[in-house]
Amino acid sequence: MAELESPSVMPKLISFLSSLLKRVAESNDLNQQQLHQKISVFHGLTCPTISIQSYLERIFKYANCSPSCFIVAYVYLDRFTQRQPSLPINSFNVHRLLITSVMVAAKFMDDLYYNNAYYAKVGGITTIEMNFLEVDFLFGLGFHLNVTPGTFQAYCAHLQREMLLMQPLTLADSSLSLGKSLKAHLCFNEDESSSHQKQQQLAV
Repeated sequence: MAELESPSVMPKLISFLSSLLKRVAESNDLNQQQLHQKISVFHGLTCPTISIQSYLERIFKYANCSPSCFIVAYVYLDRFTQRQPSLPINSFNVHRLLITSVMVAAKFMDDLYYNNAYYAKVGGITTIEMNFLEVDFLFGLGFHLNVTPGTFQAYCAHLQREMLLMQPLTLADSSLSLGKSLKAHLCFNEDESSSHQKQQQLAV
């Protein structure tokens, strides 16, 4: 999936991911009164004034991580929200989840990467907070960081199709967590033992 990782395609990928996260966050904002949502270290006291797209573009500009890190971060966010259903992505936590997922992906994927203090500056938070976010994110994932080639290619294939269509998700289609939203649209089977034998399939 080298096409998706090329520099010319990255702005479109950033735009699509931002649009998806924005719609999921807005959907959860509307439903937070009806559902029990935990307050976590990712939850800010107020919604950041910077847009999700501008924030993700800032991370892309200054993190200097490989393009594949953004796809792996996307996988991590999917896993995190599926494992933590009481912590759905909303406007109060999406920015912190983004900077943390990209940083963790960079550490796992790249040979060279910036330290937590640098990512804290990029994300507009303190180093101490960045350290706490990283630990909570890792535990939230159950330290399930490995992404098999089959899983990576499946997520890439989905993103490519969606980016070609560029059909934004309607608010009604956005589920109450990113995990459920992604499950509705891609829900890849992450059976690592059989991913190289079976083609990843979309949920019906």
